[in-house]
Amino acid sequence: MSLEENKALSCREIEEIFNRGNLDAADEIYTADFVDHDLSLPLEVKGPKGMKANVGMYCSAFPDLTVTLKDQLAEGDKVANRWTARGTHQGEFEGVTPTRKEMSFTGMHISRINEEGKISESWENYDALGLMRQIGAVPALEHLEEGSPT
Repeated sequence: MSLEENKALSCREIEEIFNRGNLDAADEIYTADFVDHDLSLPLEVKGPKGMKANVGMYCSAFPDLTVTLKDQLAEGDKVANRWTARGTHQGEFEGVTPTRKEMSFTGMHISRINEEGKISESWENYDALGLMRQIGAVPALEHLEEGSPT
């Protein structure tokens, strides 16, 4: 696969699955043995079925979820994306009842793409704490005073 084809697949992942909520596209985008390493989750997400469940959780909690790609770099079999996600908390998320609050958070992920043109592995890193603060699951810090232990 060319670097441009790899970047296009990564864009398709964002547009189809996250922005349009077309979870069936996961079967075409991810390999059967796909693994997503997401430090905010207790277990790795595995296979297209695992991604459907994971993304479905976000789409259910934030039905107007929009992910905007800010930067994209590709080298070899990997594509790195920096993005911003926005949405309104309209469904339960991580045990938090809907607050109707708007949220916005940033993140990055790197995807490895195999010879057949499917994503076989991803590494996620995003502002999960900021997201949880915005929906009221974690208290926001008003300010830090000099010498304060928090």
